[in-house]
Amino acid sequence: MSRIGILLFDGVEELDFVGPYEVFTMTNEVLGRAGETRPHEIALLAEREAPIVCAKGMRVIPHATIAQNESLDVLLVPGGQGTRREVENTALLNWIARISADAQWVTSVCTGALLLAAAGPARGKRVTTHWAFTETLRARGEVGEMLEGVRYVRDGNLVTAAGVSAGIDMALWLVGQLHGATVARKVQRAMEYDPAPPYAAEV
Repeated sequence: MSRIGILLFDGVEELDFVGPYEVFTMTNEVLGRAGETRPHEIALLAEREAPIVCAKGMRVIPHATIAQNESLDVLLVPGGQGTRREVENTALLNWIARISADAQWVTSVCTGALLLAAAGPARGKRVTTHWAFTETLRARGEVGEMLEGVRYVRDGNLVTAAGVSAGIDMALWLVGQLHGATVARKVQRAMEYDPAPPYAAEV
């Protein structure tokens, strides 16, 4: 079973993490209904056990702390106003760097790319982020190339998504990489997610 960790922090943008969480958990549902083993353990992780207060006021209780997780197959770092504070959090950045070193996939949504750049995994890489944050991230001089007008960008095992809803597209693409395009399309249909164009990421 692969372990997917979604990082939470105060000020995290709700859909940045809830969208991918739905994709990954729905993948378990779709495969489970087909009689297959549910392939993923999905955990919401934070520095502390206390409830997280999200950007729009949602309160979320993490499943576990980052200290309880020394390895992950997939790391997802969402964005939100809280990233501006957490980019100065050395302990959190060190954890991101350590986890990313052995992860199969390292991903971000929206301004989560800021934390991946500061921690190291996105340095010198091709990335994207929310359209309103591209110039700020570019000005930091940490990423290799800032792409605009795309939903998500892959550079090796790093995958960064644009703002908010783009995380759903990125997570579906990742499901396609892990389980094949047919499964990804079944997950999209189960979610009644109907983007235009529909799922088409075969590579």
